[in-house]
Amino acid sequence: MQAQNIISPAQILRGPGVISKLGDICALMGTRALVIGGHRGLSAAGDKIRHQLESSAVELVGSEWFGGESSEANISRLAKIVKEKKADIIIGVGGGKSLDTCKAVGVETSVPVVTVPTIAATCAAVTPLTIRYHDDGHFRDLFPLPQAPAAVIIDSEILATAPLRWLAAGLGDTLAKWYEFRAISGHHGQLSGVARSSSANSRICYDLIESYGPAACDAVRAGKPNAELDQVLDAIFMFAGLTSLMSSGAHAAASHAIYEGFTVCDKTREFGHGLLVGFGNLCLLALENRSDEELLEAIKLAKACAVPLRLSEIAKLTTDELDSIVQASLHAPDMANMPGVVTAQALYAAISRVEEMAERG
Repeated sequence: MQAQNIISPAQILRGPGVISKLGDICALMGTRALVIGGHRGLSAAGDKIRHQLESSAVELVGSEWFGGESSEANISRLAKIVKEKKADIIIGVGGGKSLDTCKAVGVETSVPVVTVPTIAATCAAVTPLTIRYHDDGHFRDLFPLPQAPAAVIIDSEILATAPLRWLAAGLGDTLAKWYEFRAISGHHGQLSGVARSSSANSRICYDLIESYGPAACDAVRAGKPNAELDQVLDAIFMFAGLTSLMSSGAHAAASHAIYEGFTVCDKTREFGHGLLVGFGNLCLLALENRSDEELLEAIKLAKACAVPLRLSEIAKLTTDELDSIVQASLHAPDMANMPGVVTAQALYAAISRVEEMAERG
């Protein structure tokens, strides 16, 4: 009999202005906080974090750039800084790579981590997982962690001011929770209760984005939060996170494998995880031989959520570059979760069908 091991954050706050709770939350964990983040994330939230800590009993002992990649070298470097500064709280700020780095640093130093996402591009803020890359940005591996963040602060006022492409990335990545789980779950026989929970949460992700995704994009275009954005943030962070937690991360398939393939190409590596996953979602549906009607419906939703529909919207690729992406996708770990063997011919055909249907849609 296999034991279940579900690891989740102790506290998640979501809504406009919830960063005002940061000082009180940190004061329950320690007295010396080190902020680690990306340049843009620190610029967006650094002053707010500093102000909140000043009004609490927590000392800000420093602010560090995470290094640009969630690599083993950056994780080790930052762990040394945490120890040197005797920090007993890590506040992770920014997007997925920054937060993934901070979570791994927290595990290496046994220090609790509070995540403050400044873009809604992935569910990295809540998951006990770090996607590690090599220092040059090439995908390395999925690195499970024994602990999740101690607290997550999802401030929709901050997230509404981020560029639209990052919300679009979050929408693409979160739609994958449903598309990929559906693609692989039917081939594992009867689902357990935990797997059923993961499936239900993945469907909630889809339903919330279908209902509120376009209006959430309008909120970000205006730079002001609205009720629809809050609902979509719940999908991106909470329900997507629950999908991952309840499946122990074993829910990804071709959509993420195609993203992993894109990371081998200099032109596409930095385009955005969720945007590339979003394009991968459409290719997944084509690989499954879904009907034209269903694929068109997915393309229309992706378009309304600002997800790319064509390779040309991502980069102008040579034949050799596309071949390297296809080959890397086929050998990516997540492709092995597909119910059947995916060939290069099938993946090329799927990409062609998506692009043809995008012209029709």
